[in-house]
Amino acid sequence: MNDARTGRFYGVGVGPGDPGLITLKAARLIAAADVVAYHSGTGKRSNARRIAGDLIPATAVEEELVYPVTVGTTDHPLGYEGALADFYEDSAARLAAHLDAGRNVVLLAEGDPLFYGSYMYMHDRLAERYAAEIVPGVPAFAAASVTAGSPLVRQTDVLTVLPGTLPEAELARRLADTDGAVIMKLGRTFPAVRRALATAGRLDHALYVERASMPGERLLPVSEVDPETVPYFSLIVVTGDSRNGPRSRTRAAEPPARADAEPSAPAELLVVGLGPGPDDWLTPEAAAALATVGHVVGYRAYVDRVPRRAGLARHASGNTVEADRARLALDLARSGERVAVVSGGDAGVFGMAAAVFEVAEDPAYADVPIRVLPGVSAVQAVAARAGAPIGADFAVISLSDRLKPWEVVERRLRAVAEADLVLAVYNPASRSRATQIAVARRVLLEHRKPETVVVVGRDIGRADEAVTVTTLGALDPAAIDMRCLVIVGASTTRVTASGRVLTPRWVAS
Repeated sequence: MNDARTGRFYGVGVGPGDPGLITLKAARLIAAADVVAYHSGTGKRSNARRIAGDLIPATAVEEELVYPVTVGTTDHPLGYEGALADFYEDSAARLAAHLDAGRNVVLLAEGDPLFYGSYMYMHDRLAERYAAEIVPGVPAFAAASVTAGSPLVRQTDVLTVLPGTLPEAELARRLADTDGAVIMKLGRTFPAVRRALATAGRLDHALYVERASMPGERLLPVSEVDPETVPYFSLIVVTGDSRNGPRSRTRAAEPPARADAEPSAPAELLVVGLGPGPDDWLTPEAAAALATVGHVVGYRAYVDRVPRRAGLARHASGNTVEADRARLALDLARSGERVAVVSGGDAGVFGMAAAVFEVAEDPAYADVPIRVLPGVSAVQAVAARAGAPIGADFAVISLSDRLKPWEVVERRLRAVAEADLVLAVYNPASRSRATQIAVARRVLLEHRKPETVVVVGRDIGRADEAVTVTTLGALDPAAIDMRCLVIVGASTTRVTASGRVLTPRWVAS
């Protein structure tokens, strides 16, 4: 519990650089402080001190907390992280001495104290021992967006704030998957950040802002910036209007075609199966095709699996708008764009191939050629992990009743069970369909023995994959979810002495 005789600790945001952007509350606390502390780099003037300098009273004790290292090179036995940890401990001890003496301490923070700020490390060490208060400040990206003169995001756009210190591939992935973005912590990271922007297709719409709201402020397209001139006090703004580059804008937003212009010939639309997950399960044919298209359309989880590269527009959407996705892809192909619609597994097995051909029955798309590129299906992947459970005749059923009545599902389950076929069950359960796998188990038990072999594959091909071999009688429906595929054996399916599941190719007469 805080001792009433100790001083109070304040983390005060002083904004991005212009002293006029300091809040009234921050100004009042700085002017009344017993101790004013601030961080600085070795041999450098504190920017926070410069911003708030006119407000610091002459009676205040100033504590300059000088970083021992600002890059990853140090002689500390525990490296960069160890050097900083020791620095924060020493700094906290210096401020604690003032607080114990009953002095109020204001720690200045550039921008906002809790937004990539050093204040948080002092807060972690002091807030439990002393009364602490945080005063928010205008963050640097807010000033930068004003300098850029463009809204970061609109309406339902998503804004992502990213440190430039992320690995380049991860940075590119996140840039491709957001509407608006702010990239902080540039300096030495700038070349990798620029490459990531190019890979994500966002470079042409990225703006570099240096020293926003400060003297010497600069605004440039990222493509025109000399990497050797980039200071720490800089960031990059990618506005929501630039999502996926100009090719992702709707037809209505594009300039109208001239009346005498030659119409573009329709391009071939590719429907690509990506396989169940691992990159090495993507076929060479599919990989080569994806490297040639200008647009990828699909469910977000599948679009995320397509390698990012400059010039590739990515059109991701939810899991229940297949017809809309197909129509978008067909429209793009009809206008001459090379497009791939992607599905997990094989696109022809409960995938996007059927949706594309259904929408393509519209006469408007009669001249759009469509080609389906097969992929490894989920049932093949699960079967391969288990052994050979589909070595003989088998059937495949989806338990989803979103596109067909449940009565049809039950009738087909009974028909498969009566025919003594191995059954692969897709979409066995979801948050909104938690009971249907239990009903399916009951229906199958009307025709199959409880000791019928069952294989449950979960996240096959991923790091946390699991294969469970059980029986129809022992199958726990509560353990099944959308990440599973279930294979129910026939009467001849058995588990071998080595623990592999086998359905023989022969059937006794």
